[in-house]
Amino acid sequence: MEGSDDDDIPQLSAHTLAALQDFYTEQQEQESLKSGHNYDKFSVGAVEEDWQLSQFWYDNETALCLAKEALEASGKNGRIACVSAPSIYQKLKGLAGGDVSICLLEYDRRFSVYGDDFIFYDYNNPLDLPDILQPHSFDIVLADPPYLSEECLSKTTETIRYLTKGKILLCTGAVMEDLVARILGLKMCKFIPRHTRSLANEFRCYANYQTGLDS
Repeated sequence: MEGSDDDDIPQLSAHTLAALQDFYTEQQEQESLKSGHNYDKFSVGAVEEDWQLSQFWYDNETALCLAKEALEASGKNGRIACVSAPSIYQKLKGLAGGDVSICLLEYDRRFSVYGDDFIFYDYNNPLDLPDILQPHSFDIVLADPPYLSEECLSKTTETIRYLTKGKILLCTGAVMEDLVARILGLKMCKFIPRHTRSLANEFRCYANYQTGLDS
């Protein structure tokens, strides 16, 4: 019996279809990032929160406030490093002019869509950094350690001290205040950061310079 016309159409395997879908999804994400598309409030660009990686995005007001503070602190032709703080990085890219250099140090490789600004970073290896990140080459380092633990803070501190020329802005839990003061010598700011989702732990900002977050 003769086959139908559909029998002559090549069929793609499930694996090939999945790979093709991943390709189209990545292309759409990159185009959306370039066009400055507004995503839902639980995403950073086209990347959604992954709680297994201890990711909790800041709300729009908080991310914008911290980005403006970092820009003001970095000064003209400044260099800003965002350590595990992608939601702030995204706001910075929207605000900064071409004279400001910004990089994102992040464990989640999905953020490689940000191109050369993305630096893979694992706090467990705090000084395993590429040569392009020279010591004390950033006017300000803005960091948000992924875990509320002394180990995570201590290791992230190694990265911060390696990168910064002096100014540090840190976001972490209020319960970490004593550790932050002892390990980094930072003082708590009045400003209270908020997240897109309610968290059990109160978060605060800490700095070692006079910020605009105390008004």
